[in-house]
Amino acid sequence: MRIGVDSTKFPGARDLTAIGLLERVDELGFEGVYFRSVLELSPALDAAELRDVQDCARDLDLRIEAGIGKVNPFTVPELPDLRALGGGDYRRAMHLLIEAAAECGVHELWSALCNYQFSLRGLDAFDRFRTDVQWSEQLTATVRFLKTLAPVLRAHGTHVNLETHEEITSFELVRIVEEVGQDVVGITFDTANVLVRGESAVAAARRVAPYVRATHVRDAALVHAEDGLTRILRPVGEGVIDWPGVLEAIAAAEPMLSIEGIISSRAAMPIPFFDERWESGHPDQVADEREELFRLADDYEERARQGLVPDAAALSGPVSSGEPLEFLLRSARALRSHLTETVTQSVTAPLSEPAGLAALSSKENE
Repeated sequence: MRIGVDSTKFPGARDLTAIGLLERVDELGFEGVYFRSVLELSPALDAAELRDVQDCARDLDLRIEAGIGKVNPFTVPELPDLRALGGGDYRRAMHLLIEAAAECGVHELWSALCNYQFSLRGLDAFDRFRTDVQWSEQLTATVRFLKTLAPVLRAHGTHVNLETHEEITSFELVRIVEEVGQDVVGITFDTANVLVRGESAVAAARRVAPYVRATHVRDAALVHAEDGLTRILRPVGEGVIDWPGVLEAIAAAEPMLSIEGIISSRAAMPIPFFDERWESGHPDQVADEREELFRLADDYEERARQGLVPDAAALSGPVSSGEPLEFLLRSARALRSHLTETVTQSVTAPLSEPAGLAALSSKENE
């Protein structure tokens, strides 16, 4: 499994071209980039620009994955630029992105259903709890829209990989994949988001494993709150996630481990288990997983009391200027350690360190 980064949470990415970002991550020893949009490869979807990006990635031996935007029709009004790309036809825009990505050899495309409403608080920040349209209606509309994309996806041998985003459960994603077809829809497994839906990272990884084609990896702290728990992002290995368990669950798929870091926020999100509306809105909830998350919160807070990890107050403070890059480097180091240990155990022989990650170690020590 290669270790890459997500473009939206890479410090300075907005000031770089796609080729500039590829060169920068290569310097740091990463092995790929998960561009959140195909438009990051070429804003005009210019064939020559797309080929140049693919040539650069090939020369640097980097993997490229990209995204096509949200596929929940009720989210479309929040994405006017994509609708404009299709001349007012959002589906046409999706077709253009799928075709452009395939032209430069990118066949694994990120998507999700909703946006997190950062201007709102509590349950209202999640489109799962919108009051103008039921969540079941949003899921039905998403399946219907994905089925309209299926022919062009099949024609290009491409998958749309739906993220375990903050608003959707792993159970629901599995049902979507199975209804639309795993030949065109897969899953981007986000290790920290499943916690927000009250799920164990390992259990969720096992549920989605047959359909995982991409990842967003990051760790998380869990701390107690008045109405349940709060999730706060942490570098891999510095939170509560059982990384050997997660990596073992998805190992057969061999996805790129795309570290999604932080920029201006550690993305604290509520898990209000004690809210009746939240509880009734999660019919698939597993009691054992809920209990596990509370145990993990107890353990994290005990470690914080011992001074081993930052407590909730410290994590609520501002993100320092060097923290986003350090988040990525520390996460890569932890992933490399876990992968090495896993392979060593499976073959009972040491694993030589990949050249790209050896370069990462070298950069860290400069």
